[in-house]
Amino acid sequence: MENHTEEIAIDIILKTGKYLKKNLGKIKEIKFKDAAVNLVTDIDRKAEEMVLSGLKRYFSDDCFLSEEIGEIKGGSKRKWILDPLDGTTNYAHGFPFYTISLALEDDGRPILGLVLDPERNELFSARQNSGAYLNGERIKVSDISELNKSLLATGFSYKIRVSKDNNISHFKDFLFTSQAVRRAGSASLDLCYVACGRFDGFWELDLNPWDTAAGWLIIEEAGGKVTDLSGKKYNHYLKEVLASNGKIHEKMSQILMHGLTDK
Repeated sequence: MENHTEEIAIDIILKTGKYLKKNLGKIKEIKFKDAAVNLVTDIDRKAEEMVLSGLKRYFSDDCFLSEEIGEIKGGSKRKWILDPLDGTTNYAHGFPFYTISLALEDDGRPILGLVLDPERNELFSARQNSGAYLNGERIKVSDISELNKSLLATGFSYKIRVSKDNNISHFKDFLFTSQAVRRAGSASLDLCYVACGRFDGFWELDLNPWDTAAGWLIIEEAGGKVTDLSGKKYNHYLKEVLASNGKIHEKMSQILMHGLTDK
């Protein structure tokens, strides 16, 4: 992948991030999608338009997959995967924990991952086999090896009111086995916090490629581990993810698979 590809993508999401930060608290339209708590706003759609139009200007032959408009076919094997506003509910309430998540997939695997937190001016980035970075400084996962000393993160599906597989039992189990569990509402940022050692582990269900593609690459390039809940090979089209510093991964997977009764 050429350096200018990353530079162009960063420039586009930095400009879009300024738009998001400027318009926090200024939403004019909120609509509901497939669940009573799943929002989309006029800001989401404008941010999506800004990123996609910018990318298409330079990479018109590529494919695109974005949360709001779906998939756009192209002539190349490369695919840009975008969540223009990961943390829409937070954003709609003025809670400043949200991101733009952008990944470039080539032959089914992310080769570039970018996650921007506009509020803290933090840009997490990774290129395949080139390490992970926060604002240009190399990052790595934590060294904590005991689950009971670990700070974990998770999230809940928009379908929590109707789905039996709602993550509540897992949440309870980890409350009793970790130091603490946080739920802040942006999967892509949670993944990046694992990558830089702020969290030691993260799991979530009912996710989409735009939630995890960039964060997956960033964690692995930071020395962490990403699998499905059972510990098997991961890809960003799975609906579940388990990510960690690697040292607590097996124990987290055991609890996710069997609960506390088999610990």
